[in-house]
Amino acid sequence: MEYAQRYGRGAALAAVVAAAVAVAGCGGPAPTAPGDKPSTTLSIPPVPSGPATATATGGRNDPAPQEVLVEVVVNGGLAGVVNKLVVHHDGGYTVRSGTGPARDGRMTAAETAALRAALEDPAYARVPARPTGAPVADGFTYHLTHDHRLVVTQDGENRPPALQRVLDALPGGGPPTAP
Repeated sequence: MEYAQRYGRGAALAAVVAAAVAVAGCGGPAPTAPGDKPSTTLSIPPVPSGPATATATGGRNDPAPQEVLVEVVVNGGLAGVVNKLVVHHDGGYTVRSGTGPARDGRMTAAETAALRAALEDPAYARVPARPTGAPVADGFTYHLTHDHRLVVTQDGENRPPALQRVLDALPGGGPPTAP
């Protein structure tokens, strides 16, 4: 049985990397004099996280204009709505209410910059991922996804100011709640 099938691709990749390190002699400086022992420590550079990738100069690439900046799904209310808002990095957005047709729009450059700033605020990164308050009967629940992070909030919750800034910066002045 092939190694990757038996142990999984991750284990196979790790085995290949370990073999390459052993063969290449990576892991420390070469001996400088006869009899010197090579270092056994392996220095691995950090891997960038998130959807953006590192460039050759160490900077981050700008996201593609049509890449999703934030996705908001709203459900609940008296009518039992399920609405979705998708905002792209270029400010274009699509709103879908229930099974109705999608409606497209475009935020101004200033509105897009305000939304991006609210999402990238370090305080937003500290917003709890799950609701902290008691739910409101027939209230709405909001699922916000940005940069592979999901934050769920609901009506009746005492929202942190950083989360409220994101909600207020969405197109239309907030999440889509109309049926």
